[in-house]
Amino acid sequence: MKPLNNILAVSILAIAASSAMAADEIIVTDEGVTEFSFFKPASVRAEVGTTGYGGAISWSANPYVGVTLGYNGGDISWSDDLSINGTKYDLDLDNNLTYLNAEIRPWANWFYMAAGVAYTDNDYGLTRSIGGGNTLSIDNNDYQLAPGATEGRVDGKLSYKNSIAPYVGIGFSPAITNRWGIFGEVGAYYNGNPEVNLTATGLAPVTGSPSVAEAIQNEERKIREDNKYEWFPVAKLGVSFRF
Repeated sequence: MKPLNNILAVSILAIAASSAMAADEIIVTDEGVTEFSFFKPASVRAEVGTTGYGGAISWSANPYVGVTLGYNGGDISWSDDLSINGTKYDLDLDNNLTYLNAEIRPWANWFYMAAGVAYTDNDYGLTRSIGGGNTLSIDNNDYQLAPGATEGRVDGKLSYKNSIAPYVGIGFSPAITNRWGIFGEVGAYYNGNPEVNLTATGLAPVTGSPSVAEAIQNEERKIREDNKYEWFPVAKLGVSFRF
C-alpha cells in the first residue's frame, strides 16, 4: 500500500503545480462563469460530518482543478452505538484526520470529484455491559453474568493509527453569492484493517458457548480480517468563503 499512497500524493501535488501555470482565472457561480484576479483563487470553509468537525483552505487554479488542505477532529458522531460482528457497542469516537485532496470539476460547474490522501489517527472506544438476567453476544455466542459479579462488560478500542489513507469522493459546491457558498461531499478512505483490543470482565459462557477468552480472541481476529472495516466512510457538509 505504501507505494500506492506515495504515488497518489505525488500525483495530487503535480496536478496542483501544473494547474498553477494557468493565466486566465475564473470562478463558477450560479450566474455562470466569470473572470477573477489570479490573486483571488483562495477560499476557506468550515465543515462537519462523519470524520468530525474542522475546516479547510482551498486554492482553485482554474475552473477545472482545485486543491484543498483540511483537518477534521473531535468526538462528534452520528450514532451512539456501533454493531461489530453481532455485538452492539456503545461508541466513544475520537477523530484526528488531516487530508489533502485534488478536486476535479469535469464540467466547470458546482459538481466535483475528489481524490487525495489523509493522515488518519482515529480511535473508537467501545463499551458493552449487562446486568443480572441478561445475556451478551460475543462472536455470535451468548454470555451471562458470572457468579458473584454485579456487572458483565466488554470494553475495547478499535483504531486506525498513523495511517496514510487514499481517498475518493464526489461533491457539490454551489455559490450563494460571489463570496459565500455551501458544499457537501461523500466518499471513503481506504485505511486497511484496524487495530483492535477487547477485554471482558464479569462474564461466563451460557451452556454450549466457548470460553469468554476464546470468543474475545475470535472476535478480535474477525474484525482485523473483515474487509468491511478496511473502509472509512465520509459524509460532510459545510459553508465556504472565497477571498
